[in-house]
Amino acid sequence: EIRALDSDMQTLVYENYNKFISATDTIRKMKHDFKKMEDEMDKLAVNMSAITEFSEKISGTLQDKRLQITKLSGVHSLLKKLQFLFELPSRLNKCVEMKQYGLAVRYYTKARDVLHQYSHMPSFSGIHEDCAEIVKELVVRLREQLRNPKSSPKQLAECVDLLLQLQEPADELCDEFLEHAREKLNEDLRVLREQTDLKADLLEFVDCGCNGFLSTVGLVIASYMEQFFFFYSSQDEEELDKVVSKKLTSFMQSLMGQYFSIVESRIEQETETGNNVLLVRSLDRFHRRLQSVHKLLPDIGCGRLGTNIVARASHNRIKGYTQSLKQHFEVCLTDTRQSLAALPRQSGKDKTHVLSDLLSNMSTSIVDQLKTVLSNLKAFIGPDVTFAVKPYFRGPFCADDVRQGLVVELLRYILSTAKGFCDGVSTVPPPLVLLLSRMCTDFQESTITYVLSLTDEQFPVDEEMQRGCVRTPVSELTLEARTIAQSLLNHYVTSQGLIISQMIRKSVETRDWMNSIEPRNVRAVMKRLVEDVTAIDTQVGQLYEEGVRKAHSSDSSKFTYTNQSKQTRAQWSYTPSTGFDSSLLSNIQKLFSEKIEIFSAVEFSKVSVLTGIIKIALKTLLECMRLRTFGKFGLQQIQVDSHYLQLYLWRFVSDENLVHFLLDEVVNSAVNRCVDPELMEASVVDVICERG
Repeated sequence: EIRALDSDMQTLVYENYNKFISATDTIRKMKHDFKKMEDEMDKLAVNMSAITEFSEKISGTLQDKRLQITKLSGVHSLLKKLQFLFELPSRLNKCVEMKQYGLAVRYYTKARDVLHQYSHMPSFSGIHEDCAEIVKELVVRLREQLRNPKSSPKQLAECVDLLLQLQEPADELCDEFLEHAREKLNEDLRVLREQTDLKADLLEFVDCGCNGFLSTVGLVIASYMEQFFFFYSSQDEEELDKVVSKKLTSFMQSLMGQYFSIVESRIEQETETGNNVLLVRSLDRFHRRLQSVHKLLPDIGCGRLGTNIVARASHNRIKGYTQSLKQHFEVCLTDTRQSLAALPRQSGKDKTHVLSDLLSNMSTSIVDQLKTVLSNLKAFIGPDVTFAVKPYFRGPFCADDVRQGLVVELLRYILSTAKGFCDGVSTVPPPLVLLLSRMCTDFQESTITYVLSLTDEQFPVDEEMQRGCVRTPVSELTLEARTIAQSLLNHYVTSQGLIISQMIRKSVETRDWMNSIEPRNVRAVMKRLVEDVTAIDTQVGQLYEEGVRKAHSSDSSKFTYTNQSKQTRAQWSYTPSTGFDSSLLSNIQKLFSEKIEIFSAVEFSKVSVLTGIIKIALKTLLECMRLRTFGKFGLQQIQVDSHYLQLYLWRFVSDENLVHFLLDEVVNSAVNRCVDPELMEASVVDVICERG
């Protein structure tokens, strides 16, 4: 261990050998330098002693003559002042000729009090009068320079300063100063208007205004306040400050109003371009520069007015986006409507997913477009934007403009437009109504919650910022969407039911039921009815779930009217008066049957929709039966048609007994309206329907 330590020590010495040598040299040099400094300090001490001794000798020599020297010095100073006074007129003339106005004013103000004090003495009165004449000329020249439109702001401030030192009336100088400043500011405004007419880049336009007009405004305010505020003694200050402050405030409010008008008109042109980055950068620069002016002169309220312009610009941009999104929705709706109109009427494999695809495309397009707009609007609340952190901007912008004015407004416009298709417009294709009902259902279930959550996430505001802002709750919008979806679905069922009803009514009214031939086939209109219901089933199945059905009986498709046939045959052998008994029996049976609501509310399922349409169709068929008179074969044709409908319609409804009941009513009504009621054998009916 000792060897190791010895080795480490030797290594340390070897590694730092040069440093040790250098340190030794440094110490040796320091010793030499300190020795030299000691010698110089000794010499300095000797010199100081000599100086002190010499000073004491001089003081001793002049001790007796000090008072005399002081008197002579005072006389000399007085003579110099008198000489200055006697030479003052010539000096003033020379300064005026050389346009050294500042030097002339300094000379005059230096002697003014003395001249005023001794102006009654003959020797000074002439000097006083000469100086007064020269100062009058000087004032005239300074005022001419003050009115010169080519004078720079710096020259203007110097003129005012000199005139104030010459005790010219402050209120007159205020007016002249501001009048001269007005010419320069009006010129800046003229240049700015030309920029507006040339439609220059917005950022360049704002820079032109900031570097031109606002820079001049800042310089004018600073110069004015420096020259006219607190210039007088304390008893005059307050009253004069009020006057000059009022003049400046009134002057600036007038010009700033013109400036704001020009800026706002230019910004309104920019709202059509859609370039948010450029707009926000321009507004931010405009807002920053106005804050500087506001700090100089808060009374003109330019900070508040400028912020209002920024808020209106953002509000107008959002209005433009809202209108654009509404138009986009209308385009999507038109495209969807055209796509539906281009589809072939008959159902087929090619149409299996058409409605669901159209719905998906339209919903996705609307949401994606909205997300793009929200992403673009985030530029207004960027971290480097000064006005974005101001509560008076951020709260109304995020809550009132973006959430309420854009998102909620768009959602309500979509829902309102969809609701408009429930107003009985006959030209609206029923598939479009069905598609819109599903879209509103999706809005109620997910879309509204998603887009509002996304908006709140991207444009957050705390409770303090959104105080006083309108905030529509999600539940209110989802309830609206649910209500409109229900109305659309009800309208779809009603419109489809009425289309089929018109077809049924026309087929019944145009046929001679008294002179019909013996039925050999199912009528074509019944086949068409089944085809239409099947097509509707395919449509609805693309957008809505199956729904709940009651359990079907094992012989649903084999149901015939044998029981009724046997019963009526037994009764038809009686006299015609028994027809009344048969009708009475039928009415008594209705009293104990379950009441069927034809136009009841539809549930959001395929089974419920088809049930509603079939109820309307069969109820129409029943009402048509009650208005016609039938012969024997006419009754049998109704029997065949009803059995055919029973074979196919029961599978579409939620309760097959509904179809049984309504078709029973149809046949019974035909029997009651028949002059020779005799039903066809059930086996023959089955054969005809199977063949049909």
